[in-house]
Amino acid sequence: MATVTTSTPVEHGLPGHGWTLKKLRRWVETKTGRRVSRNMLRTILKAAGLSWKKCKKLLAKANAARRAEFVQQFQTLYERMCRGEIRLVFIDEAHVHQDLDLGYTWAPTHEPAWRKSTSPPLSARLNWYGAFDFSTGRCFLWQQGKCNGDHTGQFLERLAAWLGEDERPVIIIWDGAPWHRSQHVQTKAQQLGLQLLPLPGYSPDLNPVERLWQWLREDVTQLFCHPSLQALLLDCITFLERINREPELILQRLWPKFDLDPDYEKLLVSN
Repeated sequence: MATVTTSTPVEHGLPGHGWTLKKLRRWVETKTGRRVSRNMLRTILKAAGLSWKKCKKLLAKANAARRAEFVQQFQTLYERMCRGEIRLVFIDEAHVHQDLDLGYTWAPTHEPAWRKSTSPPLSARLNWYGAFDFSTGRCFLWQQGKCNGDHTGQFLERLAAWLGEDERPVIIIWDGAPWHRSQHVQTKAQQLGLQLLPLPGYSPDLNPVERLWQWLREDVTQLFCHPSLQALLLDCITFLERINREPELILQRLWPKFDLDPDYEKLLVSN
């Protein structure tokens, strides 16, 4: 069934870019003049080592060489952190909506699993700044309207206060968002004694705060539509307070990536 993995339906005069059993039956009938049952197709596909799965997006603009360079640089920083020379802090932003996030749950067989939503508008959301202090296994959340240069500068001030007095240099690792690169933010970081290290472009997988957002959504917004933004805010704060009581669990779930999958890196395309 190389056709399934090396081509798309549109290349064979069929609609869409993903193969289904219905499209495969039409393709087989066109090629052989014979109709094949769905069960037979499933058997053939499984025998070929294929399974039905949800595809993942590949950020094809990522630069594999820069990603490898960053991982090597980060390993050196990690060794310095272990010697107590520096503190490493990852930062990222996320929009957390009042409406529910879909997800899996246990439900009666042959019955739909419904979850009520009041259909709040897309603007009903909290724009969170999140920080993960890899040196201590703690997280920090702050929100004040949309993410921009001014609010990022304010966040860095709150972050510096949260980190407390420490003689060790603090290295901030984050992506290349426009507000991160603004002169105002660069100056503010310098005034606060924070060193900025940008992640390679299109590499969210190298930022463990992405998994913090996934964790938060699993516990706070998955399958539940909050009655108000205030209720959502309180639940997010409760989530943060709870996980910060278990730094070992935070480190386990947000452990940064030290190795890159060579097969994945080969798929990346850089402009």
